[in-house]
Amino acid sequence: MVEGSRVQRVLAQNPSPMTLEGTNTYLLAGEGQAIVIDPGPAFEGHLEAIVQRAKSAKLRIAAIAVTHGHPDHAPGAAPLRERTGAPVYAHREALFPHDAALAEGERLAVEGLELEVLEAPGHARDHLVFAFQREATLFTGDVVVGRGTVVVAPPGGDMRAYQATLERLRRDFAEFTCLLGGHGDPVDRPAEKLDAYIAHRQLREREILHALGDGARTIPAMVGRIYREVPAALWPVAARQVLAHLTALAGEGRVSARRLERRLTPFEREILAPDLSRIADPQSAAVARAELGMTESIATIDEYEPIGAIA
Repeated sequence: MVEGSRVQRVLAQNPSPMTLEGTNTYLLAGEGQAIVIDPGPAFEGHLEAIVQRAKSAKLRIAAIAVTHGHPDHAPGAAPLRERTGAPVYAHREALFPHDAALAEGERLAVEGLELEVLEAPGHARDHLVFAFQREATLFTGDVVVGRGTVVVAPPGGDMRAYQATLERLRRDFAEFTCLLGGHGDPVDRPAEKLDAYIAHRQLREREILHALGDGARTIPAMVGRIYREVPAALWPVAARQVLAHLTALAGEGRVSARRLERRLTPFEREILAPDLSRIADPQSAAVARAELGMTESIATIDEYEPIGAIA
């Protein structure tokens, strides 16, 4: 963090391809009180590190705020509440235990510290972003992270909502000087980062439409064409991004989909229904399944057709 900042980071020891080096938990210092943002996984060592960091700074944890309910961000909230007595704050649609719901425009405040609450759907329905005006800093959870891009996967992820969230942050917080995501290092040029995220999603959609125009009509076929320079191990993640774009395009009447009455080929199954336990430990696999929306078995495949001319 920046020298003199009221923000400290406590890194959870849950590294994985989905979480980078681990989940960033943030401790924000007020006047003798603190807010914890994203307590992360319910790891005893991580929770103890949060408590000890606050204790060493002579701070009482007075509030616990969670950006969204994915298993690398929210499970630590309940046990941290038990340790500290601090209430848990979350989005009104959050399904994990919490004491109070936060909505757009509200303020979360403790002595000497105030955060503005922003509803930020797209990556997850229950996603919040917190604006710390005093230090021109945005806490973005998994809307924007320090390195790479983030997963937007149906059914919990919504591509058009996500793009609208990016545009809103770029428009309303262009003057902010720091962005602190749920994973990765701080971003010291938030406007440039948001511009890059917005352009990346636009590029991917153009590539999907061009692939459709060239005859790639299933998601695995599109992934093989668009992501051919990306390691094949990441193609299941890419497939969920393609699905999110196609779902948006179908909702706008720009593509149509029909179910193919056949079994998945081995290539298609590896992309659409991978065995995550073969490539990740149980904790990381659980995070991946939640992030990718792979909570149910996938045994079918759709064929997509463009409607009208492809731009």
